[in-house]
Amino acid sequence: MDERTVPVGRRGFLRAAGGLGASLALPALGGCGNNDDALTFFFQANPEEVDGRRRVIDEFARRYPDIRVRTVLSGPDPMQQMLTFCAGGKCPDVLMAWEQTYAGLADRGVLLDLTTLLDGDPAFATELQAGSVAALYDTFTFKGGQYALPEQWSGNFLFYNRKLFGKAGVPAPGRWSDAWSFAEFLDIGRALTERDRSGRVVQWGFVDTWVPYYSAGLFAINNGADWASPRTVPDRSAFSDDAFIEGVQFYADLANRYGVAPTPADVQSISTMDQFAQGKAAMAMGGHWRYRTFSDADDLDFDVTALPFGPESTGARSNIGTTGLAISAASPRKEQAWEFLKFACGPIGQAVIAETGLFVPVWKPAVNSRGFAAAHTDIRNLEILTGGPARSAPLPVSAEWARIDALMDRYVGPVLRGARPATSLKNQLAPEADEVLRNQ
Repeated sequence: MDERTVPVGRRGFLRAAGGLGASLALPALGGCGNNDDALTFFFQANPEEVDGRRRVIDEFARRYPDIRVRTVLSGPDPMQQMLTFCAGGKCPDVLMAWEQTYAGLADRGVLLDLTTLLDGDPAFATELQAGSVAALYDTFTFKGGQYALPEQWSGNFLFYNRKLFGKAGVPAPGRWSDAWSFAEFLDIGRALTERDRSGRVVQWGFVDTWVPYYSAGLFAINNGADWASPRTVPDRSAFSDDAFIEGVQFYADLANRYGVAPTPADVQSISTMDQFAQGKAAMAMGGHWRYRTFSDADDLDFDVTALPFGPESTGARSNIGTTGLAISAASPRKEQAWEFLKFACGPIGQAVIAETGLFVPVWKPAVNSRGFAAAHTDIRNLEILTGGPARSAPLPVSAEWARIDALMDRYVGPVLRGARPATSLKNQLAPEADEVLRNQ
């Protein structure tokens, strides 16, 4: 069964994850998939990404002609769709897994612990350990189990308009180790923000195409903070730490104090993505998922560079954004599903992904391959992509993160609108988040 895919935002996805308990309490989990022998693969993808996925599936079919794969494309709410399938006894065999929501599924027994399969396949396990990025692999380790294998890195960095930078005489770093400081980034943002005679901004220095309260948190991480501790099943957030608060305040001030970034009111008529694509913004924060959109834009000459870092940090970082592939615990086709995971997340499938240019692969030989470079000929600073995973800070792994997400939306939102100072997070966000984490 194929369904038209519609991208969903992180907020809606995590809210759906917050309803896991209620959703799975309806009917008991039963057998998965259809009654034929096809392996069902559930994933979310933008229209451009579907072709890349199919190239991987077609190559798998060529090498494994006895295993048929039926794709199930996600609708606008992938988490709820998965829950509906699984609760109704039609759980797909292979499931796309997201770094901040898979733990809820794993905690409730929906996902198979892959440890036994890895132990029974020592040659692949050794190859996986040698070739994969450890930080991404460890993202899918939860309560002693391995619940997915990573397939792509989707951390954030900066896209920048080469034409606008050249006009202003501003060079951009080509490596993470050469990143700007917060102060330098602000100066550049000011230099690249232009206003007409009436004072109306006609060109922004910086826009954000990610989720603003997560972006503010990433600026905090780039100021030397952490999200929470420990990384897996954390019992304490970092929302009350000075480094976190100062990083969030700097991000908020870019719009509300310094005027180098748009406020929410400024993006009502045109999205931040369109502002950058149309040459109305010099820098845009986002991940590789924006690459195809920007490369297809008319007359947009762009490159990528590192995020800035603050005075409490030792250097610039991205975030470990990643998706992986998991197997349904109730799948009757676990052996076939395991072969598909090994292929898609191993050297051959990752090489195919690298050549499509749609994802940043997690297999180190693939991300450093000629195929990946050939798919990004308009990018000069390729090290920002190839070196991104190693420069990424981990996101917390918690079955209750959907509740933390809702709290961030509630309390960080007013800070980003300029209605409250970031110091308010100490007495509002931090204690409520810590209570959730202590009681998970």
